[in-house]
Amino acid sequence: MMPRICTIGPFTIYSYGLLLVAAFVVAAFLAARRGRKDGFEPDEIFNFLFFVFIAGIIGCRILYVLDHWQFYLQNPLEIFMLQHGGMAWFGGLILGSAAGLFYLKRKGLPVLKFLDLIIPFVALGQAIGRIGCFLNGCCYGKVSEFGVYFPSLDEVRLPTQIYSSLLLLAIFIILRIFQDKPHKPGMVLAGYFLLYSLKRFVIEFFRGDSPHILLNLTLFQLLSIGLFLFSICMFIVLGFSKVEK
Repeated sequence: MMPRICTIGPFTIYSYGLLLVAAFVVAAFLAARRGRKDGFEPDEIFNFLFFVFIAGIIGCRILYVLDHWQFYLQNPLEIFMLQHGGMAWFGGLILGSAAGLFYLKRKGLPVLKFLDLIIPFVALGQAIGRIGCFLNGCCYGKVSEFGVYFPSLDEVRLPTQIYSSLLLLAIFIILRIFQDKPHKPGMVLAGYFLLYSLKRFVIEFFRGDSPHILLNLTLFQLLSIGLFLFSICMFIVLGFSKVEK
């Protein structure tokens, strides 16, 4: 693992933070380039993604802290130590979605069409971000002789961060292919919710840092089930709509 890239004077560059920034830059650049085909200005895309990025990080952190409240109750200052890792994607989905919808409504932009444009690149950003998790040594898998040695744990564990990254890359490719085909507004977004929920549900069986809370399932598996059902409802509702891209 390599949680620190380098130190320049009093400043330390952390791999986790660096990969988060890289994820945002890559996703924003590619989305802005693709957005011209759908009639969106690059500034609209950059501003939206920055707004959602900040809100998403806050939401991710809040849910992660709530899920590990006992640790943070004893170490309250760690709540602000983002360089140590600790994000829960579903928290980012909730707060980031709320912020994104507020932005789109305020700017008068078409919600579903805009989100269909953005969401494949969000998956790509997540794929990059998971590499940051691996370098940081967080979000690790279960103990296994076929895994990777984690110095901070002094154990060999499954590199579930890398599994997630590869699956998210596959989701990105699938959504990009679907994005370029005729589809009703919102279908790409629904596809992302469907594929991500399946990915997360399966990955949780191999994670070593998520406690089981109900029916031998983790909190994130239960949330994944909810997101999966929501995506199915989206497909059904959108399927009956008459508007096509």
